[in-house]
Amino acid sequence: MQLIEALSDLCKSSAKPIIAIDGPAGSGKTTIAHDIFLAMAPHVSTRVIHMDDLYPGWADALGNQLTETLTYIVASHKKAAPFSLSFYDWKAGEFLQAQKCEPTELLILEGVGAGQSAIRSDISALVWMDIDPVVGLSRVLQRDGVEIKDAMSAWLIQQEQHFRVEDTQNAADFILTT
Repeated sequence: MQLIEALSDLCKSSAKPIIAIDGPAGSGKTTIAHDIFLAMAPHVSTRVIHMDDLYPGWADALGNQLTETLTYIVASHKKAAPFSLSFYDWKAGEFLQAQKCEPTELLILEGVGAGQSAIRSDISALVWMDIDPVVGLSRVLQRDGVEIKDAMSAWLIQQEQHFRVEDTQNAADFILTT
């Protein structure tokens, strides 16, 4: 895969590389993150962090709390220091007890908000996954159930506003259309 080779080359220019995979809901970010993990993990220790695990629920998911958490993760990664993270339990509607995360050589950040400007200067490669919003919504509802349709409708507005402010797509090193 040419993308994997290009990402591998870009990551060689950093002692503690970070790949961010961003784009609209339903565009395949988790799938490509998994593929990159499988390709890179045999060569370098690798961790994938999903933004869905960091959002404080639906409301204000892309707010200051996410930015602060990402800044903390990235700073810890760059220092090769362990860090603690609390992952959000969507069913319980609360964060779980913090878990210690040991340093890895490569960090993959995946999800809406992963490529935000607050951490962009530390990102080795930013991948933008593009999709028609109607198709993306359909994929999400097929995957997660139609009961989240109202929440997803609000989410689509929130993510669009975030992308407009952050200009994430234009900052991307790679753009993949699904």
